[in-house]
Amino acid sequence: MNKTLLPIRLVFVALCAAAGWLTSATILAGEHYRGLAIVVGFCIGALVVLVDVMLKGFSLRGLSAITFGIAVGLLIAHMIGTSPLLELGTLDPSTVYLVRLALFVICPYLSAVIALRGKDEFNLVIPYVRFVPHEVDVPLVVVDTSVLIDGRIARVCESGFLSAALVIPRFVLNELRLVADSSDPHKQARGRRGLEVLNDLRRIKNLDIRITESEVSKREDVDAKLVFLAQSMRAKLLTTDYNLAKMAEFHGVPWLNLNALAKSLRPELMIGERLDVELVKPGKEDGQAVGFIEDGSMVVVGGGRPYIGRRVQAEIVTVLPTAGGKMIFARQVGEVE
Repeated sequence: MNKTLLPIRLVFVALCAAAGWLTSATILAGEHYRGLAIVVGFCIGALVVLVDVMLKGFSLRGLSAITFGIAVGLLIAHMIGTSPLLELGTLDPSTVYLVRLALFVICPYLSAVIALRGKDEFNLVIPYVRFVPHEVDVPLVVVDTSVLIDGRIARVCESGFLSAALVIPRFVLNELRLVADSSDPHKQARGRRGLEVLNDLRRIKNLDIRITESEVSKREDVDAKLVFLAQSMRAKLLTTDYNLAKMAEFHGVPWLNLNALAKSLRPELMIGERLDVELVKPGKEDGQAVGFIEDGSMVVVGGGRPYIGRRVQAEIVTVLPTAGGKMIFARQVGEVE
């Protein structure tokens, strides 16, 4: 039981017992039943607290949905009960009363159940009711801490290629804050970059970001909770953590990897194609110089050593696939002005 709510619940039960005593005291004949009245008040208070405990986890969304459902059910019951179908001249008054009573019990119940089972999200906001549609067709993507620290997610979302709604659990935000508050300068810089990326995501127009109020008791449970959350929401998991991705794959959760996306977007280079590259250091062989293109692939340019520090035009001779990408061998054909 929640330690914060325990004193409030005890006071409430005591007040119910006191209310039973006061009720018996105000009634002239109730002085003989004061003990029973106190017990009845105590039992009523305990019953209410028990219902409160059983409703643990019942969210404001559920309360809004059931309130809307009951209101619609009462409206339907009233419309049917006052319709010409139940005119007093054709039916017995007791029958009409029983039919109306059944309508006012059954209709609100069915409407409340349908509202709770539905896919609409009801937010009860005082002093008005706001309805936020939760579109079933919108795919969901649960975001991991590593993705926010990586930073590329903001550019991907800004380009419009990721049309899914981003789901960021509260425990991911807490973990990101702990990394940003770390005494290790390297971790602190990574955490602050993640917070900056989060702010960049919020500034992107038409980007659907949803913060889920979900917590974990231990930091070791973060990966398991991410997989469970993605599985329960039927969402994909966006991460750059290889171990987390394999855990998600084991549980049948589809996952997205920014590294795989970046690798798939690398341009296909063909032999004989020319490209511009800045030479940054000498190669292993005589006359060679090394440069890098935008996707990170290394380009070894023959005859480019005199042009180190400058940008040259090179013609591709050979393309070798490697574990880290591609290694391109080219020959220098001119200097870029």
